[in-house]
Amino acid sequence: MTNKQLTWLHKNLFSTWYNSLLTVVCLVFLFWIVRGVITWATTQAQWAVIQVNLPLFLVGRFPQTLYWRAWIVLAIAAILSAITAGVFFSKQQLTRRVIIFFTFIVGVLLVILPLDFISRIQLLLIAVLIFAGFGVGRNFSEVLAPWLSLLWVLSFPIILWLIGGGFGLQSVPTNLWNGLLLTLLMAAISIVLSFPIGVLLALGRTSDLPVVRWFSILYIEIVRGVPLIGILFLAQVMLPLFLPADVRLDRVLRGIAGLILFSAAYMAENVRGGLQSIPQGQIEAAKALGLNTALVVLLIVLPQALRAVIPALVGQFISLFKDTSLLSLLGLVELTGIARSILAQPEFLGRYAEVYLFIGLIYWVFCYSMSLASRRLEKQLNQ
Repeated sequence: MTNKQLTWLHKNLFSTWYNSLLTVVCLVFLFWIVRGVITWATTQAQWAVIQVNLPLFLVGRFPQTLYWRAWIVLAIAAILSAITAGVFFSKQQLTRRVIIFFTFIVGVLLVILPLDFISRIQLLLIAVLIFAGFGVGRNFSEVLAPWLSLLWVLSFPIILWLIGGGFGLQSVPTNLWNGLLLTLLMAAISIVLSFPIGVLLALGRTSDLPVVRWFSILYIEIVRGVPLIGILFLAQVMLPLFLPADVRLDRVLRGIAGLILFSAAYMAENVRGGLQSIPQGQIEAAKALGLNTALVVLLIVLPQALRAVIPALVGQFISLFKDTSLLSLLGLVELTGIARSILAQPEFLGRYAEVYLFIGLIYWVFCYSMSLASRRLEKQLNQ
């Protein structure tokens, strides 16, 4: 241990007698907690519930003969994510850390996941493609950066086609879209669609047109005053009443509609906070240069407003991703719903800790990834 490290320890942990006592007590308590968790995880926990039901957690009742489509979807999403990460993670030191962390994760997955030989080869191939995509994104970041949004938009209908079928592929009904697959799909669609609606509502609330402004205010305040579970029940029960008798919306679409309607109201308030942070002088200067209202909003106001509220927007995205778990109360078997189904199996009754720790880890990985990406995006835009 170097002198610098010893100085830091003395200054921050052992500066006085009561700080030293508090440090020792915290270390003992932390050791006691960690030892208990490790003992339970290695001697008492029955992780067979995860190994046996891993396909159910990931894709639910998706037909096993069509798993190759799920692998292609995973490959498309992984490659695009790697290219996006390569564009934003351009520093050499940070790149090295990302590669080391990713290599460790892939190695752990290959060891602990109960996959057959073919599946392990497929996972390893996807890992190689991710490395390649990361390198491409990092080396051609200036060329690819303007096209990233378009690539994601174009990939989305391809992913939906692979999952749902049609146009030459065997159709898979939505009641077989379960587990993590349904959670990610509903969260992605809800985030993508609620964001522009929230921006429009925020602009409408600050509009000079009374009808537009009061409609936006009324919608935002009513939705924010109702709990999400109420919105979801209304979307499942009330929405079909406003449609023609021969039109039946799928339950998944109704669930997505409820999430969008709820999230858009909170998104609008976050964006409105960013709009209010823009100095009025910039708007007046833009109009003095001859720009009309639409160009002022698109070129001057919105870019700065959205950059100012990136943490709040990503916080809303993370909240929306976790709120998909409420759909299990409406009969949709997403990640939390499939966990409840697995716990109903006679051989795994009472295995609540193992199952909910596993799905909690999945939620944490995706939420932390969004948080990390937002911090990197915020730093990139501030430069």
